[in-house]
Amino acid sequence: QELMDTDTKPRASQPAWYERHVQPCVAELLGSALFIFIGCLSVVEDAGGAGRLQPALAHGLALGIAVAVLGDI
Repeated sequence: QELMDTDTKPRASQPAWYERHVQPCVAELLGSALFIFIGCLSVVEDAGGAGRLQPALAHGLALGIAVAVLGDI
């Protein structure tokens, strides 16, 4: 009778060095750049009657986009 070893699972290989070191740094750079760029543009292009609402919404949307796009990294 042939015995099959069902307890052993193939080990997942470790991610490459760029997935561990470079990708998180690039994601942080892109997320911060998007957040700062959109935030600064919302303050510069502030509509007359919007007050603090327009920059606050722009920062919130930029942060949401950055998390949605780069969150899995």
